[in-house]
Amino acid sequence: MSRTIVYTYKEEEKRLIFSFDIHRNIHEAVAAAEGIDLTTFLKMEQQVEAVSTCSKAGREYRDSYFRKLGFGKIALAKKENRGVGEK
Repeated sequence: MSRTIVYTYKEEEKRLIFSFDIHRNIHEAVAAAEGIDLTTFLKMEQQVEAVSTCSKAGREYRDSYFRKLGFGKIALAKKENRGVGEK
């Protein structure tokens, strides 16, 4: 099932269709959409998570890294509940 990501990149709001079949998380999806290579980031993120005792360390590292790249808000758009027969 696909969802919509709403994110800001360099102060411009954008939307992107997201599916877990293609990307592991929404951060990887927006980086791929903007053409950003995350290989070094993913290695460092794994190291931070392995070494840290705090469960939030990996998330804080990821958020600060993406802010440095120029990303603002990155979130899944709310689902629209539609009635039967509506498109």
